Amino acid sequence: MTHNALALCHQKYDGLSMSLPRLRTFVEVYRLRSLSSAARSLNLTQSNVSQHIAGLEVALGRSLFERLARGVRPTLAADELAADLADHLDRAEEALAEARARSSELTGAVRILGHADFIGEVVTQHLPALVEAGIRIRLQPANRDVVQQMLIEGNFDLGVSAYPITDSRLRSEVIREEALRAVAAPAVAERILSASGLNEGLRREPVLSYSLDRPMVDTWLAGNNLGDLAASPAVTCPDLRVLRNLLAAGTGWSILPNYLCQREIEQGALAEIPAPNRGMSLSYSLVWLSTALRHPRVAHARQALLRGMRKR
Repeated sequence: MTHNALALCHQKYDGLSMSLPRLRTFVEVYRLRSLSSAARSLNLTQSNVSQHIAGLEVALGRSLFERLARGVRPTLAADELAADLADHLDRAEEALAEARARSSELTGAVRILGHADFIGEVVTQHLPALVEAGIRIRLQPANRDVVQQMLIEGNFDLGVSAYPITDSRLRSEVIREEALRAVAAPAVAERILSASGLNEGLRREPVLSYSLDRPMVDTWLAGNNLGDLAASPAVTCPDLRVLRNLLAAGTGWSILPNYLCQREIEQGALAEIPAPNRGMSLSYSLVWLSTALRHPRVAHARQALLRGMRKR
């Protein structure tokens, strides 16, 4: 993959004096929309970045960026160049990073952020091997928007999100598919199911949710043609383990990913409210900025987490 990707880059722009470092600089400026941010990301001076971009513009005979008061705006020529090159360079860089990781001493810290419950219940299962390899781990709870911001700004190395990544500068890969299950304490579930209709039963009981906009609750309701119950959540918390404990204590009902409730259902602490039409699922993704993989420890941690969580 590395050889093919590099060959494609050379063939596409052969004779234009476009070195791979210049192309990588271009991609970084394109993604970050800033010469100074690209310089920090690539460990270059801003003067070096400006020279790389100027050299490409001379070789192409076209302007790549409009200079703004704060940052830059890509031109159509930049959009076309990025579409041709960005993915090829990323794949080549990822392969090289993995090769370096296999032959490097993996010292230093890897900073990971994402949903607190998923990190606590799932990601931690795969961290002992990283610690044994000499990597220090720094964990931080965060929602999808904070994950994107912190990765782009370089404050963290890897992220986990249960919701689609909207920033094209980031790469992501699905690591886990989790069924969504409507659950409550057995007595509460019995009251809900004994009502004249499922809508009525759910409406009578408090609903617990990840946030005020009820992302998983509304997804499950819509998927089962149950409509909007128009109820403000009685409790919200971004750590779903809190909701799970409240549910088991007999407070309301909610929608939880399977990994958070399967054991409790098996032990009788929670009961499932069967989906009337079909099951729903939630995809969890590992997220990273390509330049973070230049650090062997980050490349190694990314590959280990992808490999370990895919097996599940």
